[in-house]
This record gives sequence, structure tokens and C-alpha cells, in this order.
Amino acid sequence: MRKCGYGATGLQDILNEAKVPKGSFYHHFGSKEAFTAVVLERYVALEYEHCRVTLGNMRQAPLRRLRRYFEELVVSAGAAAPIHGCLVGRLTLEIAGSSEMLQKALSENFAMWQGVIANVLREAVEQGALPKGTKPDMLAGFVLNSWEGAMLRSQADRSDAPLKEFLRFVFEGLLAEHGV
Repeated sequence: MRKCGYGATGLQDILNEAKVPKGSFYHHFGSKEAFTAVVLERYVALEYEHCRVTLGNMRQAPLRRLRRYFEELVVSAGAAAPIHGCLVGRLTLEIAGSSEMLQKALSENFAMWQGVIANVLREAVEQGALPKGTKPDMLAGFVLNSWEGAMLRSQADRSDAPLKEFLRFVFEGLLAEHGV
């Protein structure tokens, strides 16, 4: 689904890849939508672990950790990655408008992701790396939304250039005056 999308990934593709009969699939999942919710849950768990490891490295300054996190995402989801793009972004574009269950899961994921970024920005404020008046939650939302837009453009262009522009603008422009 990350590579081809929800609509282009047929149930038979899933069954063939998993090497399971249709009855077994329906024993565990009531629908492709329910299966997708579990796929999303597992994808998010893996991404959250990446956040925890990279952003939780207290030996580095908070803004440096944040930059490193996004640099690693360029490698794992950029144009040269085995599968280009972000499952959460792809599913949001494709199915959030038609599946209440998946829309809720996607929205919750974005909120959690924004919260993790906001915590790092909050730490940067506490350490004096960002001004006291910084609003970490709003700034995290802007950074995350900018990343997802850059990822979308990166897929359209089949290039990492938009992702690199994101890194430059956010870390050498927006946050540069604060020592990133």
C-alpha cells in the first residue's frame, strides 16, 4: 500500500503476498479497510520507535536531533529509498475522505507525530535554543505540514530536491538564527 496506494492494492495482491487463503484473511480481518487499519497501526509503531530512538538521544541538542530525524526520513522515504513516500501521507490523500475509521486513525497519527516534534521544540525553548515566546505546538504543526508537503512534491518530481529544500528552509532559515 505504501508503494502502490490503497486503491491499487487489491485484496488478491495482499493474499498472494501473504500466501494465505481468502478465508483466513476474513477470519482475521472483516474487510480490506480493517486490514489497512492494522497495517497503519504497525507502520506507525515502527515510525514511533524511530522517533523515540532519534529524538530521544539526549546526548545531542534538541534542534540537532530534530534535524537528524528529518535527514534520516529523507534516506528512508526519499526518492532513493526502496519505497518512496510516507504511508500516512499516501493514505491520507487517498482514503481519509471516504473512510471514517481510517480518517480517525490518520488524524490521531498526525496529532501524535506533531506532539513528539513539539516536545523536542519545547525542550529547545527550555534550553534557550529557541526564544521563550515560541509556541512549540504551532511550530511543530508547521514543520510537520511542511514536511508532508515536501514529501508529496518529492513524489511528484521523483526527486529529493523538495525534501532538501525543506531541510534548508527549516534548519538553515527558520531555526538557524537560534544556533541549529
